[in-house]
Amino acid sequence: MIYITGDTHGKFERIADFCETSHTCLEDVLIILGDAGINYYGGKKDMRLKEKLSALPITLFCLHGNHEARPASTGLYELCSWHGGQTYMETAYPNLLFAKDGEIYELDGYRCFAIGGAYSVDKYYRLEKGFKWFSDEQPDDETKQTVEARLENVNWKVAVVLTHTCPLKYEPAEVFLPFIDQSHVDKSTEEWLDRIESRLTYQKWYCGHYHTEKQVDKLEFLFESIQVFCQ
Repeated sequence: MIYITGDTHGKFERIADFCETSHTCLEDVLIILGDAGINYYGGKKDMRLKEKLSALPITLFCLHGNHEARPASTGLYELCSWHGGQTYMETAYPNLLFAKDGEIYELDGYRCFAIGGAYSVDKYYRLEKGFKWFSDEQPDDETKQTVEARLENVNWKVAVVLTHTCPLKYEPAEVFLPFIDQSHVDKSTEEWLDRIESRLTYQKWYCGHYHTEKQVDKLEFLFESIQVFCQ
């Protein structure tokens, strides 16, 4: 089975409970739509979390979010083939995978396209407090070109889109933090996804990031619920 959920931010109690109650196995896949929190601290703290997660009877397939290092930037991951696309994997933790932006994966017969990253609205708070912030949290120009070239190769047609944030027109303004001045928020990734969405033929779009659960048109926001993929 393939399942899907929203941000975990390093807290996997609900995932462990789900694995126990659902009697999952390593052949089962759980898609995490960014901010898994597996590569946040660097060093031993992340390693201890990975060791716990590697013991779970499930394969985690994670998008890159904005509260974690890009797997390619850590120096820990290598690319491997998985479900028709390239993923980032650490040899010691083969059931903890990260999507590569612009890759297409065949999941349950669906052609799925992955794009991670977003802007952190808490960027300056984190910098002020000395917390981790990652300057490459959003897709750069090279990544955007790679993504668009890949979509061009498939005539801008996929079945499912997996992203961390959402196209600008779908932003859930009702969950914006009231103390954040939206005029100071960099929405270039959402604007870019807007342009992609306007050209793309697709059946379903999943995203996380906003810590909300709702569906608008063909796009669905996920947070803490764990759903059967494309049910």
